[in-house]
Amino acid sequence: MLPLQQFQDFIREQALFNKDHRILLAVSGGKDSVLMLHLFKAIGVTFGVAHCNFNLRGAEAQRDENFVKMLSSSLNLPFYVTHFETKKYAEEHKISTQMAARSLRYAWFEEIRANHGYHYIALAQHQNDAVETVLINLTRGTGISGLHGILPKRDKLIRPLLFLNRSEIEVLINDNQLDFVEDSSNASLDYTRNKIRHTVVPALAEINPRLEKTFTENISRFAEVEMFLNQEVEKLSIRLIEHRADGHYIALKEIEQLNPQKLLFFELLKSYKFTEFVVAEILMNLNGQSGKRFLSETHEAIIDRNALVIVAKDPTIVHYQTLHPNTEQVEFLGEVVSLSFSETIKFEVSPAKAYVDNDLLIFPLILRTWQNGDRFIPLGMRNYKKVSDFFIDEKVSLHQKSRIPVLVNGNGEIIWLAGMRQDNRYKLTATTKKVAIFEVKIK
Repeated sequence: MLPLQQFQDFIREQALFNKDHRILLAVSGGKDSVLMLHLFKAIGVTFGVAHCNFNLRGAEAQRDENFVKMLSSSLNLPFYVTHFETKKYAEEHKISTQMAARSLRYAWFEEIRANHGYHYIALAQHQNDAVETVLINLTRGTGISGLHGILPKRDKLIRPLLFLNRSEIEVLINDNQLDFVEDSSNASLDYTRNKIRHTVVPALAEINPRLEKTFTENISRFAEVEMFLNQEVEKLSIRLIEHRADGHYIALKEIEQLNPQKLLFFELLKSYKFTEFVVAEILMNLNGQSGKRFLSETHEAIIDRNALVIVAKDPTIVHYQTLHPNTEQVEFLGEVVSLSFSETIKFEVSPAKAYVDNDLLIFPLILRTWQNGDRFIPLGMRNYKKVSDFFIDEKVSLHQKSRIPVLVNGNGEIIWLAGMRQDNRYKLTATTKKVAIFEVKIK
C-alpha cells in the first residue's frame, strides 16, 4: 500500500499546499517521481505532469519521454514536454552540463506553472537527496543556507517526498508494482553527486545507520538557525542601511562594530550579490583610501569618507554622448539633458540650467563623465579650478562624481558641470546674439 497518511501528514505539517491548489509535477520517469505521481493521484489533488528531455542520453532520453507521456495519458493527466540543447547552452554560458540542465528546467517549470495556472511545482527529491546536497555544499564551501540544503518548501517549489529515504522508496515501488525507467547516468562516477552517493554516503552510513534521519533533523535545526539569522539581519538592515535616491549608505563606524563582523556584514550585503571574498576585501579596506570600489554582479560599493555607499550597476549606461545643433535631448546616466535656443537674451539662476553664448559653441559638443585633469573656470570666477577640487568644495561624494554629466565644447573646454556650475567663459554678455539653453532633468 502507498503511505497516503504519512504523505498527507507531511503536506499538512509543512504547509506545502491545500486541496484547492493545482500542482505541476516534475516527472523524469524514475522511481522517485513515479511514486510521487501515484501519491498525488491517490489523494485526489488536481495536477499536471512536466517532463524535460535534455538530449543528453540519445535513445534512452526519448524512451523516458515516451514513458512519462504514456503514463500521463493512461491516468488522463495534462502533459507538458520540452527539449533542450543542454550541451550548447552549457558551452555558451561557460557552465557545467549539470548546472545548465538545472537552470533550463527550473526556468521552464516556472514558465509552465505561471502560464497554465498551477500554484506550485512539485519535485521528487527525498531525504538522500537532501544529505547529498548538504555534503556537496560543505565540500565546495557554504554559508548557513547551504547547511540545510533543500527545504520542503521554498517560494513556488515544494518537495513532498522529503519524509522518505531512497530505500523506503524502492520498497514502495516494488511492493506496489509501479513501472518506472532507470537513468543509466545515475551509476556514472563522472558527476559529483554520484561520487558522493556511491562512495561517501555508504561510508558515513556505516558509522551512522540512521544517516538520513539524522541529517533530516540537522537540516531542520539549520533551517531554524537561518530563520533566526535572517530576522536579526533584517533588524540590522533597517537600523544601519540608509536608503537615499543616489544609493544605499552604511556608516563605516557601524560596520566596524558588527560582531561577528564578517558573518553579519556578508548577510547585510547578500541581497546586493556581493560574494564572501569581496565582503572580506571591503572589510580589509574600511580604513583605507576613500574611493576604493568593489563590484558584485549587480552593484558597486564605494568607500566614501565615513560611509560605504552601494549603488546599482546599470548595464545600459553610456558614458559618452554627442550633441548637434538639431539635438533636442539625450539620455545620460539616468538623466535627460535637453538643448534649445532663444534669441531673447535672458536667463535665470538655476544649477539645472546653463545659458550659453551660442556663437562660442563648436559642434558637435560632447557629454561625458569627468576625467582626472579636468579643469574649468566656475561662473563668477577668473581662475581655473580643477573639477576634482570643485567637487570636494561642494562635498560631492565619490560615487556621485562619476554620474555628473560634463558638457564639453568642440575645442575641449568644459562648458558646464550639469546640474552644478557653468563655465565663466561661456556666460552671456552684452554682445550675445543667440542663447543656447541646456537643462538637465532626472529621467
